[in-house]
Amino acid sequence: MQYRQPPPFPETFLWGASTSAYQVEGAWDEDGKGPSVQDVIEHPEGTTDFKVTADHYHHVEEDVALMKQMGLRAYRFSIAWTRIIPDGDGRVNPAGVAFYHRLIDALRDAGIEPIVTMYHFDLPQALQEFGGWASPRTVTGFVEFARVLFSEYGAKVRYWLTINEQNMMIMHGKMLGTTQLDGDAARRDLYQQNHGMFLAQARVMILCHEMLPEAKIGPAPNIAYVYPASCRPEDVLAADDLNAIRNWLYTDLAVRGRYNSTVWAYLVEKGWAPQIQAGEMEILDAARPDFLAFNYYTTATAAAPTGDASDESTRPGDQQMIRGEIGLYKGVDNPNLPRNAFGWEIDPVGFRTTFRALWDRYHLPLLVTENGLGAFDTLADDGRVHDDYRIDYLRRHIEQMRLALADGVEILGYCPWSAIDLVSTHQGFRKRYGFIYVNRDEFDLKDLRRVRKDSSYWYESVIASRGASVNEAASEYFGSES
Repeated sequence: MQYRQPPPFPETFLWGASTSAYQVEGAWDEDGKGPSVQDVIEHPEGTTDFKVTADHYHHVEEDVALMKQMGLRAYRFSIAWTRIIPDGDGRVNPAGVAFYHRLIDALRDAGIEPIVTMYHFDLPQALQEFGGWASPRTVTGFVEFARVLFSEYGAKVRYWLTINEQNMMIMHGKMLGTTQLDGDAARRDLYQQNHGMFLAQARVMILCHEMLPEAKIGPAPNIAYVYPASCRPEDVLAADDLNAIRNWLYTDLAVRGRYNSTVWAYLVEKGWAPQIQAGEMEILDAARPDFLAFNYYTTATAAAPTGDASDESTRPGDQQMIRGEIGLYKGVDNPNLPRNAFGWEIDPVGFRTTFRALWDRYHLPLLVTENGLGAFDTLADDGRVHDDYRIDYLRRHIEQMRLALADGVEILGYCPWSAIDLVSTHQGFRKRYGFIYVNRDEFDLKDLRRVRKDSSYWYESVIASRGASVNEAASEYFGSES
């Protein structure tokens, strides 16, 4: 549908940006922090680790001041479980608690709404050794971790996110450190861990509503709406299957408290169905989110499977690349979409489609917690970072988000990835997403100086105009260090 004049973004809209603890903080073993799975994971050859990253831990006040200059209304960040409880379920670390008080207080003083992610890929290594999320000890540990967060920060934080990209941790478990197993054993382990995450999330949502009745809480999956490769019925069915397994499993269980029936049939057929203990489904059914957050980078396209090895792509890639599964679907390229430097398809219209699909399915307010463009940004001779390509990417997605508002979708806010350069999970520091440049290379830390990119000035103008200036050139705003 085309609109003559889409409505403006509401005054209460949360224009923000995002990061995660292990990718931005550094200080991986300082002030009593314990090791997480991300601290011990094997890194791809030629990429840096997460020990220093952007050193946000030592630049908190400076970084928040830059966010204030940009006019951010919200900052979505994660709290490192092992900074609060070093071994996952033991003593609380006062220095870790104090660090996040500093961050949250600085944000509030700057007029920036803190949006806290409770878990972002960084399970305590001590709990991983007990079986990870498949262990009741981890589930209970997460609930007690949440209790500490709600008690310490509940008077200051209104928006809470439970688990970031649970679906990616299951679909790409070995890549993200969720399992070290292979084959069917890995899938059984992952879907048992998946059930543990669902149970932990449900208990935490219930606890949040008990302890903080004015707060809002929800999950944050990665949603990639799946198109059929053609209107051939078999392609449509394959796309429907993948939508269920990749997307709706995670949102259905969070919102409706039950497993998606298509996915459950798939798990039973494969022999991967989790063991469910007495009373657990009742807990899942009792929990309800107040909103749905989601990370969006691209869509996917699926064709009918042939039932042999040709269903699976041999092309290397990460979790945003469509792969294929024997007998389920064949991943195919979408010839209508361009790709970025890392092979990800770029689909702004798919962003609008995703909004509509989630809204029509659940009728819960939606919050975008990641959306962005990774690129090989460089510091130019004039001391600036000219990232017009990022501005173009964000501009086209914001335009489609405004059309989703016109479609009747309730959208709470938009927090693109990322507020500041950080270490990419797969490509290290050379793949940059931030509005703010950090002066370091893959292994040379240099001076870690912060530099606002062209995109940060452009985004500042977008926020100030409530989205009205989204199509204006960033060059009009350079030098306006407000």
